[in-house]
Amino acid sequence: MKNIIPYGRQNITEEDIKAVISALKSDFITQGPIIKEFEEAFASYIGSRYAVAVANGTAALHLSALALDVNVNTKVITTPITFAASANCIRYCNGEVHFVDIDQTTYLLDLNKVEDLLRKKPKGYFHGIVPVDFAGRAINIEDCRLLVEKYGLQWILEDACHAPGGYFIDSNKIKQNCGNGNFADLAIFSFHPVKHIACGEGGMITTNNERLYMKLLDLRTHGITKDAVRFLNPILLATGSFQAEEYPGWYMEMQSLGYNYRLTDFQAALGLSQLARADEGLMRRKEIADIYKQAFENKSYIKSQSGVIEGHAYHLYIIEVANRLELYNYLKLKNIFSQIHYVPVHLMPYYTQFGWKEGDMYYAEEYYKNCISLPMYPTLSLKEQEYVIECIKLFFDDNV
Repeated sequence: MKNIIPYGRQNITEEDIKAVISALKSDFITQGPIIKEFEEAFASYIGSRYAVAVANGTAALHLSALALDVNVNTKVITTPITFAASANCIRYCNGEVHFVDIDQTTYLLDLNKVEDLLRKKPKGYFHGIVPVDFAGRAINIEDCRLLVEKYGLQWILEDACHAPGGYFIDSNKIKQNCGNGNFADLAIFSFHPVKHIACGEGGMITTNNERLYMKLLDLRTHGITKDAVRFLNPILLATGSFQAEEYPGWYMEMQSLGYNYRLTDFQAALGLSQLARADEGLMRRKEIADIYKQAFENKSYIKSQSGVIEGHAYHLYIIEVANRLELYNYLKLKNIFSQIHYVPVHLMPYYTQFGWKEGDMYYAEEYYKNCISLPMYPTLSLKEQEYVIECIKLFFDDNV
């Protein structure tokens, strides 16, 4: 096939383009009304009370860590199989990261191993946990919450970048959407082009906690508030006049050390347009997953695959094979650009300086030796997917 088939790709429609043009022609291209509209629509889609739009998923993680008061004394648990930002956000605030191995079947943070670690430390030794809905598969945040309460942790920050539209079924048989805030204190999403919803760049933080919500609004805009009810300086200091009876319209206060992590209105317009067909895209991802599953079922060269799982949002479809590097290079020659998700974070040179080493996370490291992410995006045609499957089968037939 002549056309390149990547592992992920954005889908920009004429409606998307019109929405962006309309925003660009409006009175505001940043800090305008479309931001709030996007936040409210996304919160409704996820099922959370609040949503805060930010510059990207990493900014969402950083602001969340700041809002949760992560500092040099904070100890946080997370998974090694994730994008590095899931751990880095703790380090941005000088916190301490503790990795725990994955479940070999789900690829998610192994909560049994988390509990094993918690048992070894005094209650309250760890402050928080950053579980990741890796590849789009929802981790059971209710079970995370039980651990938090049992062992005296303070919070859960759910990294749901891969999983808008994903869900798990709780102990009461109720569907719990990833990021809905019913069990996690904060959750974050990404709008990078390969994600379900593309804004070019962009991110969202969801929560049901009003205090954290208000804090996030300030932190994303330099720590500045324009809300007179919350002002700390007296009126006389603010105006320099003994005659003033109220704060002037121009007055604002920086009350914390924040950042410029804002999303633009034209990015939000693109996000709103993409959100309108999010369910359609999710349905197509599940169809693609089902075709992969059936194609590779009972194949001796497939050690494991993502399969068809209820609630999975299918940002990625992963297979595990023994000769991953050879397959990766072979597919590349065939214009199929697969990807590897991820190099275990604990083995990154930055984290090895803290003592993490090969052998610390057995299942994460074994997974990394074998994993490969296949093309997965709503505009992947049946013909293209069949070509990908055919190339994989030919590779293994030739190497038997």
